[in-house]
Amino acid sequence: MSRTNRAIEVARDFVNSCTNAYPCRVAKLASTTSASVRKRIPDAAVARLPVYLHILSGEIASGVAQLSSDQLAALAGVNAAKVRKDLSYLGSYGTRGVGYDVAYLVYQIKRELGLHHEWKVVVVGAGNLGNALSNYSGFSSRGFPVAGIVDIDSTKVGKKIGGVTVRHIDDLASIVRDEAVSIGVIATPPASAQQAADLLVAAGIRSILNFASVVLNTPEEISIRSVDLGVELQILGYYEQQNREDIPVSGAREMDPACR
Repeated sequence: MSRTNRAIEVARDFVNSCTNAYPCRVAKLASTTSASVRKRIPDAAVARLPVYLHILSGEIASGVAQLSSDQLAALAGVNAAKVRKDLSYLGSYGTRGVGYDVAYLVYQIKRELGLHHEWKVVVVGAGNLGNALSNYSGFSSRGFPVAGIVDIDSTKVGKKIGGVTVRHIDDLASIVRDEAVSIGVIATPPASAQQAADLLVAAGIRSILNFASVVLNTPEEISIRSVDLGVELQILGYYEQQNREDIPVSGAREMDPACR
């Protein structure tokens, strides 16, 4: 292998390791062949990787060293073929009759999700939701420490949430710069969410987790994950209706079509 090709491979691996955590970002080097570029993982598979990681971490804690695709599929609630396909994107195919090495699989998933690196988070909005999110210990324990909390309400400024002092929204850019923040979390009312997103983008944030029930308008290169609790409840309502459609419910009444 020539020195030039080796340098390209090293550069490619570095870029991939820093960008594969975000499904909307695809790192490609034009000078590499399609066979040598790591295959992009589909968004649906990326969404399942944290589920596998949570399960596998629990299995390690229980002393499990090997796990088959059938066993992992049963624990994750998906079919085994899908598990094997998802894990093949990591370059992990397991051993017939033995299964997957759990510890190594955890390493591979963490590598693809960028979890060998700490990604600092800033929360925009210090209301009830912002309080709950900032106090959530799961962020820090999974490599996403809350480095800053900002709010436009001066009465909230100066208060401490989860050990972090709330600062004014005007300080957002300096927090992102000084704390090397990578991810912004929007926990504002819907009416303020677009402004929050604009400020985050202006501050240099390229990845946003949005808890406001509104579609954000951002540049194409910005990665956004939205969590609308109302939508999730509506989806559950659909499944609940499917489960009960053949069972008369005492006291239930049909909703007026005008109210739907």
